[in-house]
Amino acid sequence: MKSGWVLVALSSALLSAPSHSALFSDDEARRAILDMRQKVEAQRIELQRKQEDDAKRLSDDNAQLRRSLIDLQNQIETLRAELARIQGSQEQLTRNVSEVQRQQKDAAQGLEDRFRKLEPLKVTVDGREFSVDQAEKRDFEAALVIFRNGDFPSASNAFGDFLKRYPQSGYAPAAHFWQGNSRYATKDYKEAVQNFRSLIALMPNSPRAPEAVLSIANCQIELKDMKAARKTLEDLMQAYPQSEAASAAKERLSRLK
Repeated sequence: MKSGWVLVALSSALLSAPSHSALFSDDEARRAILDMRQKVEAQRIELQRKQEDDAKRLSDDNAQLRRSLIDLQNQIETLRAELARIQGSQEQLTRNVSEVQRQQKDAAQGLEDRFRKLEPLKVTVDGREFSVDQAEKRDFEAALVIFRNGDFPSASNAFGDFLKRYPQSGYAPAAHFWQGNSRYATKDYKEAVQNFRSLIALMPNSPRAPEAVLSIANCQIELKDMKAARKTLEDLMQAYPQSEAASAAKERLSRLK
């Protein structure tokens, strides 16, 4: 477009010049026009080359930009995938931590329960307080349940087993007492006497001691040993004069005479 305007302007200038002017000859004018055309063409070619270069550079820039955008999108997708993986790992880690904490809590509770079972307990039997372990308490109470259910042979065996397992137990006097009563109920009077005497030896001040002495006398009566029974009853009234067993012994002694 620019070269066209240049040619028009040049032609107008040449045509407006007077024909009689001696400034230019026809040959010189043609050469000038040719030179001008060559310059205009050269400028056009140069301009076109620059435009093509600019277009190519712009195309290359656009292509590079597209590649950069694609790379950026790929990076974003990669980051999203990595973020999702990390979030999934964090969620799994949170679940794992929760599970570990639950297991630790359960384990701690289990240990606490086991330690609690191993801890000695304070119990009071026949007015006396002492310490026992869980198994000891459980076994004594189990034997006592058998006695209360009226199964006297089994109760005798249960108290006998208890005394073998826990010979130093604070329950020992009571175990002898209840085994003696179990044996009395099964008419095993001689062994019952040994149980009642063991209670008195272990705990002469036991609230059950007067009753144990009276039970010895009863066993002796069942064994037809009246002399021994009278002696036992007299000893009972002397050793425990204020007890209910002493009153019963006095009445029974009067019948024996």
